[in-house]
Amino acid sequence: MSRIAGRFRELAEQGRKALIPYVVAGDPSLEATVPLMHRLVESGADIIELGVPFSDPMSEGPVIQLAHERALAHGTSLRDAIALVAQFRRDDATTPVLLMGYANPVEHMGYAAFADAATDAGIDAMLAVDLPPEEVGQVNAELHRVGMDNIFLVAPTTPEARVARIAAQASGFIYYVSLKGVTGAGHLDLDAVRTGVAGIQQHTALPVAVGFGIKDAESAKAIAATAAGVVVGSALVSRIARAIADGGGQQAAIDAAGNLVAEIREGIDSIAS
Repeated sequence: MSRIAGRFRELAEQGRKALIPYVVAGDPSLEATVPLMHRLVESGADIIELGVPFSDPMSEGPVIQLAHERALAHGTSLRDAIALVAQFRRDDATTPVLLMGYANPVEHMGYAAFADAATDAGIDAMLAVDLPPEEVGQVNAELHRVGMDNIFLVAPTTPEARVARIAAQASGFIYYVSLKGVTGAGHLDLDAVRTGVAGIQQHTALPVAVGFGIKDAESAKAIAATAAGVVVGSALVSRIARAIADGGGQQAAIDAAGNLVAEIREGIDSIAS
């Protein structure tokens, strides 16, 4: 059983839901990333989604696009992201970590080389936004060789036949995008989310985590009533950026992120069965 599968199983046995915060490697800095990851765990994160900065993050809204730009300005690469997780693992051997990004850096590194380096660093999964299920045969072979999961996105507009294809290729969990468009946009339609999650569950027993549009404890609580996990990205990245812009420095950014995750954790746990 993978570390991600084990974490979802553990939470299900406790009647709790997974909190999955997203931050970008190298934002607010390379030096602050690992302390930030530890603070997220201390504040209640169950799984960490670490973004790999990319020059054309097409699925991201303005908040996360700017985080990618800041991280790239710091020189952060895929290899740096892998190294940051290895550093994180020196003090945390249990919290699952997945890398979220785009296919080009992984393809450039080579699927086998990436899988070996990632698993050596203690990375549990990858999510490549622009890698369709029709083209994952080679990368899945390498990920499965080293025991890593491949996480896929499902959108409200994804046809049912494609959902079935994604479900057949995915492992770990399915990431359901609650809104049409880019990260950070729009407002949650809870009825639509419930329908979307139920549609995915017709094709897989994998847990379904929901992201996009979750900004605070209230929205996270609402989603947690439907899904096995809640992903928080833009709101968290925005808190980090605001703390830096206000002149508080990197520790203030880490504290701001930790405080938001703690608030969201409390909201999610208020619906625990």
